[in-house]
Amino acid sequence: MNHNAEKISVNRDLFAKAYNFYKKKNYDSCYVYSTKALSVSKNTNEKDILNYIQGVSAIKKNLYKKALINISAISEGDYVSLKNSKLGMIYLNIKNYKKSIFFYKKWEKNNVDTKLSLKRNAFHNLGLNYIHVKDYGNAKKYFDKELKLIQKEDTLSLIRTKMDLANAYYNQYLDDDAIPLFQEAYDLAISFSDIEVKQNSAQNMAVVERNRKRYKESVEYYEEFIKWKDSIWNRDRIWELTEKDKQLAVAQKESEIALQDEKLKRQRIVQRGLLVGAGGLLLFIGLLGFFYRKLKKKNGLITQQKEDLNIANKTKDYLFSVVSHDLRSPMNTIKFQHEELKKHITNNNLEGIKQANNTAITVTKSTSHLLNNVLHWSLQQSNQMTYSEKEYALQPIIEQVLYDYENLIEANAIEIKTNYIKNSLVKVDRESLKIVFRNLLDNAVKYMKGKGIITVEIGTDDQNMAYVSIADTGIGISQERLEKINALKGVSIDKINRSEGVGLGLILCQTLIKKNKGILTFESEEGKGTKVVIQLPVFSEQ
Repeated sequence: MNHNAEKISVNRDLFAKAYNFYKKKNYDSCYVYSTKALSVSKNTNEKDILNYIQGVSAIKKNLYKKALINISAISEGDYVSLKNSKLGMIYLNIKNYKKSIFFYKKWEKNNVDTKLSLKRNAFHNLGLNYIHVKDYGNAKKYFDKELKLIQKEDTLSLIRTKMDLANAYYNQYLDDDAIPLFQEAYDLAISFSDIEVKQNSAQNMAVVERNRKRYKESVEYYEEFIKWKDSIWNRDRIWELTEKDKQLAVAQKESEIALQDEKLKRQRIVQRGLLVGAGGLLLFIGLLGFFYRKLKKKNGLITQQKEDLNIANKTKDYLFSVVSHDLRSPMNTIKFQHEELKKHITNNNLEGIKQANNTAITVTKSTSHLLNNVLHWSLQQSNQMTYSEKEYALQPIIEQVLYDYENLIEANAIEIKTNYIKNSLVKVDRESLKIVFRNLLDNAVKYMKGKGIITVEIGTDDQNMAYVSIADTGIGISQERLEKINALKGVSIDKINRSEGVGLGLILCQTLIKKNKGILTFESEEGKGTKVVIQLPVFSEQ
C-alpha cells in the first residue's frame, strides 16, 4: 500500500469512529475523533459532516463559541438548512437574539424537507427570540405555528408552548388571552409526571392570581409551588442518600473483595508451589525428550552416513570396474599396435606403419575420452565440479564443440549437417553442457561404423523448451537397451549394473543435464540410427 492509500485509509477510519460515536450520543469521544478527522480530511462533503457532528457535540457540552466556529465552517451546499437552524440555536443560547432570528428566517425559506420535530423546535425558538426583542406579535405567530405541529399525546411540548405563548400575551398586558393559556398549561401539568413542569405552572398561576388581587387563590398556588419545590428537594435528597447507600454498599463489597483477594493470594501461593513442582517435572521430562531426540538424530545421522558410504563404495567399485575393464582392452590394443608398428618399421612397410599408427591414434582418443568421463564423474560425485549458471545462446556453444570435432569427423568420412531453427537463450553451466555434447558426438561417431551423416538441430518445441537434437545414421540401439538408457533419468550410479551395457558416459550425461534443469531423451531404431534430444528451459528475465 502506498502513502496516499494509507492516508485515505486513516481518514476513513477516523471519520467512521467520529460518526459512530455521534450516533451513539457519546459526544465527548465524537468531539475528539472529529477533531482528528478534520485535521487530515480534504473532501468538502466529509468536512461538512465532521463540522456538523462536532458542532452538535460542542452544543451538548455547552461550548457555544466552538460550536459557532464548526457550524459556520459548513459550506453552502446540501447542509445549508441544518447549518442555519443550528446557527439560530447557538445565537439564542449566547443571547444574540437578532442574529438568531436572522438565521432562523434563512432556515424558514428552505425548510421543506425538515423533520417535524426540528420544525417545531425552530418555531419555538423563533417565538422565544421575538419575546426577548419584545416583538410579541411575531412571538405569537411562531408559537401558534408550533402548536399546530404538536400532537395531542406530546403533553410536555403542549405545556411548554402554552406557557411561552401565555408569557408573550402577558408581557403585552393581554391578560384575557394569557390567563386561559396559563390555566390550560396548569391543568395539563397536574396530570403530567414531570415535577419541574408542575412547579413552573403552579408558580405562573400564583403570579397571575396575585396580580389579579385574588390573594387566597394566589396563596394556594404558592403553597402548591412550594410543595412541588420540596418534592424536587426531597427527590434530590433521596437520590443523594441513595448515592451514599450505594457508596457504603460499594465500600462493604470492596472490603469483602479484599478478604476474598487475600484468600485467593494464599491459594495462588499454594498453586505456584504446585506449578513449580509440576514445572520441574515437565522440565525433567523435556530434558529426557531432548536427549532422546538428540540420540535419535545422531543414530539417523550414522544411518545416513552408512548409506552414503555404501553408495560411495558402489561408486568406487563401479569406477574401478570401468578402469580395470574398459582401460585394459585399449591399453592391450595400443601395446599390440606398437609392436606391429615396430615390425612394419623393420620391414619398411609404409602402408602397415600408417594403418597401425591410425589405429593407435583412434584407440588413444577413445581412451582419453573414457578418462575424461571418469575424471568428470569423480569431480561431480565429490562436489568438486564447479557450476556457474549464466545466460548463454545455444548456437555458439554447439559451434564450439563441433569445431573441436572437425578433424575427427573428417578422418572418419562423416558429414555434419546443422539446422539452426531458433537460437534460444538458456541459463546453464556452459562447461558441463559442453561435456554432454562431446559425449553424445563421441557416441555418434563411435557407432557410425564408417561413412554417415550427423545432423545437429536447435530450436523451440511445443512446450516452449529450447532443444538440441543430435541424430546419426549409425547402427542404432536395440529396443531393450534403449529402455534401459531412457530409464537413467531417475537412477543413480549405485543402482546401475554394468553388465546391462550402460556406460559411464551416458550416466554422466543424464546427471549433468538434470543439474542444468533439463531433460535428455534417446530415440533409436536398430540399423537406422539414433536421435538424442536435450530439452532446456528457455531463459526469461521476469
